[in-house]
Amino acid sequence: MATFTMKHELDCDCDRFWALFFDREFNEALFKALGFPAWTLASTYETAAEIVRHVTAIPKIEAPAAVAKLLGSSFGYDEQARFDKASKTLTFVITPNVLAGKLKNEGTLRCDPRADGRSTRVVTIVAEAKVFGLGSIIESVFEKSFQVGWQDSANFLNTWVSTRPKAAG
Repeated sequence: MATFTMKHELDCDCDRFWALFFDREFNEALFKALGFPAWTLASTYETAAEIVRHVTAIPKIEAPAAVAKLLGSSFGYDEQARFDKASKTLTFVITPNVLAGKLKNEGTLRCDPRADGRSTRVVTIVAEAKVFGLGSIIESVFEKSFQVGWQDSANFLNTWVSTRPKAAG
C-alpha cells in the first residue's frame, strides 16, 4: 500500500479554490486539458453541512505493458467525494471499473490559506493494489499518475485564475 501527500501552491485563496473545485465549467475544461478521454459529473447535491459529488471518468494512464493489459483500454472509475463545510476538508473514494475489490484509492483534500492571499492545496492519497505479482507495480503507476495529474491540475488552475477575473470563478 502506498500513502503519499502532495502540496501545490495555488494563486488564489481557499474560497476561490473551493468554488472552482465544484464549478462544472472549470472541471470540464480541466479534465479536457488533462487528456481524460471521459469525465462526467454524475451528480452533486448540497446540504447545510456538506457538498456531495459523484464523478465518473476514464483517465489517461501511462503504464507498463503488463499493467496496461490488466487494466484494459476502458479503465475508468467512479469517485464519491464529500466536502465537510465545517472542517473544509474533502474526503474521496475512487472505485475502479476493473479488478473490483483488488484496487483501492482514497484520500483527503484540504486548502491551507497563506498570508499573501494565495493558498496551498494538500492532498493525501492511499493507493493499494492487491494483485499477485503486480500489486507494487500498479501502486507505483497510480502514484505517478496522481503526482503528475494533480501537479498538472494545479498548473491549470493557476493559469485559469490568472486569465479570469475573480467574479468568473
